[in-house]
Amino acid sequence: MAEFLMPILGADMSAGTLIAWRKKPGDVVKRGDVIAEVETDKGLIDVEIFVSGVLEKIVVQPGQTVPTGTLLAIIREEGALETAAPPAPRPVAPPVAQPEARVVVPPVAPAPAGRVRILPLAKKLAAELGVDPSTVEGTGPGGAITGEDIERAAASARAAALAAPRAEFDREARMRQTIGAAMARSKREIPHFYLATTVDMDRAMRWLAEENLRRSVTDRLLYGVLLIKAAALALREVPELNAVWRGGQCLQSNAIHVGVAISLRQGGVVAPALHQADRQSLDDLMQNFRDLVQRARSGGLRSSELSDPTITVTSLGEQGVESVFGIIYPPQVAIVGFGKIVERPWSVEGRIVSRQVMTATLSADHRVTDGHRGGLFLAAVDRLLREPGRL
Repeated sequence: MAEFLMPILGADMSAGTLIAWRKKPGDVVKRGDVIAEVETDKGLIDVEIFVSGVLEKIVVQPGQTVPTGTLLAIIREEGALETAAPPAPRPVAPPVAQPEARVVVPPVAPAPAGRVRILPLAKKLAAELGVDPSTVEGTGPGGAITGEDIERAAASARAAALAAPRAEFDREARMRQTIGAAMARSKREIPHFYLATTVDMDRAMRWLAEENLRRSVTDRLLYGVLLIKAAALALREVPELNAVWRGGQCLQSNAIHVGVAISLRQGGVVAPALHQADRQSLDDLMQNFRDLVQRARSGGLRSSELSDPTITVTSLGEQGVESVFGIIYPPQVAIVGFGKIVERPWSVEGRIVSRQVMTATLSADHRVTDGHRGGLFLAAVDRLLREPGRL
């Protein structure tokens, strides 16, 4: 048997709310299947299973908020299916009434000729308050809608309109608190060091402009994917930065999963992973990046995308920021920052020319690496961006 636990979807997560099960007891599940939906301060997350077998038992029901590491369900693993004895027939329990109807539809009183029964004064009041009488339950004689019914409906609509922004405000406040706690822990526990270099982006931007002229609008590349690919390839040369710190030791990853910082419309930020970023073509990275941004902002991320990043890339160039020195997101050991591209005087073969340049930064964990190795990483990023056609 395998235990399916409430996952840890980042260092700033301590609990999650189980929203729904995608599978039911007795269903066959395969590694990578999404079997549950969990809500965190970062939104609604699709949670995957990492073993194959049969969903044997559900322990936590939808609507419950439980700490990370809590047992959610029991999985009978694939290897145990053939050797397990046939289960004894179990009596079928009578169906239990579930509160599945979240919106209670009130009984509608019959009205002659298919029309809503409403008193004249109530009809006038509904027009003034913008209430649709067909959505209101009448409490008057014969089920007729009264003025008081209209006023109650209008008050409920106003309360719902006020509650929605408040809920979003509360969610953003909780997210800010959890991010702040994680960053405070990072600064307290991780011995950060910081490096910066200026990258000549002139050739990369000219290559990108020429490349996009040959493409349709929907297939064009953003310069951000060049930055992601360059950072991913540079990790091959300085692999100790592609790691996590767990149990008091550095664990290097064989796979390069680049977390990309994405700002959310309701406030806050997430950094889900682009898996195997070093092996993806620029076209694949562009497509997957767009998909990741869309799902991050609509609440459709998968649990592996939040738990798998081995390094984070953040770019604030579009916000006009020339340089950003990020705080490492545990358990990662490094974060790369890119600023905006600006035009500067630049020396080329003894001549002063105008060049498009960008500041690239590295925040790294001194327990894992040092300034020399960090410098080699930034030099590799610089060199790769000067040869954009090879990305």
